[in-house]
Amino acid sequence: MTSTTDLLTAGPPPAARKARVRARNRHPYRSALSTARARTGLVLVGAVILAGLLAPLLAGHGPTDQSGQSLAALGTPGHPLGTDDLGRDLLSRVLYGIRADLGIIAIAVPLGAALGCLFALLAAAHPVADTVVQRIFDLLLAFPGLILALAVTAILGPGRLPVVLVIALAEIPAFGRLLRGGILVQREREYVTAARVGGSSGSRVLVRHILPNAADPLIVQIAVSLTVAVFIEGAMSFLGVGVRPPEPTLGAVLSQSMPYLAQAPNFAAGPLITVTALVLGLSLIAEALNREIRR
Repeated sequence: MTSTTDLLTAGPPPAARKARVRARNRHPYRSALSTARARTGLVLVGAVILAGLLAPLLAGHGPTDQSGQSLAALGTPGHPLGTDDLGRDLLSRVLYGIRADLGIIAIAVPLGAALGCLFALLAAAHPVADTVVQRIFDLLLAFPGLILALAVTAILGPGRLPVVLVIALAEIPAFGRLLRGGILVQREREYVTAARVGGSSGSRVLVRHILPNAADPLIVQIAVSLTVAVFIEGAMSFLGVGVRPPEPTLGAVLSQSMPYLAQAPNFAAGPLITVTALVLGLSLIAEALNREIRR
């Protein structure tokens, strides 16, 4: 006879464990995003995105409106985060800077992912194409991010377009190599051989069988690439080769605060806290997704 203690320590019956495994396999991303780590990340990222979307409602001033108060302290009436060296409201500039950053990242990362995946599919089509694509990836990886940013800006000048192109070019090898490696691994699996023996064409096997199984790591890479894109945009704006002033970005506001850190530390607080929350949230989401996929 089984005692109460045995029932408590035995855990769920095998049927229940199998049901949990099947449920996790059907909804791996839902399971990953339900963890405490992912929820924390979603709250941080969601708060930053919501603040950017509601910038016109939350900001009491325009991002370029000037007042007579230069370098106003934290908590100044009408300027909760203070003002910058030109008397512009820092809360407004941070909120509109979030909007500018999110707009750039929302275009650049999907563009880099699409081009990288396209190159990976070309590489899977023919050995010669694979060699050419690999050399393209090597060429893009040979340029450090800063050198690439300076080169693109020297050709096109500062602005949104160069920032989008630099981020996209930096992400092409990451997505391309990841998908190419996944395709090569899945090609050797037994289910692919069975599909080919069953009469499926090469394109059908690729689309219906290989790609769905090779694409899981790309979801994690998107979260990682969003984090990298935040740093690239911030670095370019910080160096003055990003979005043209007076349009605010988080990197530009942070760059403008450097000469006044001792006099007005609140100048840098807004963009620093925002970037930290965004990067930390995306990193937590990426880690949660990666752990689930590796199970």
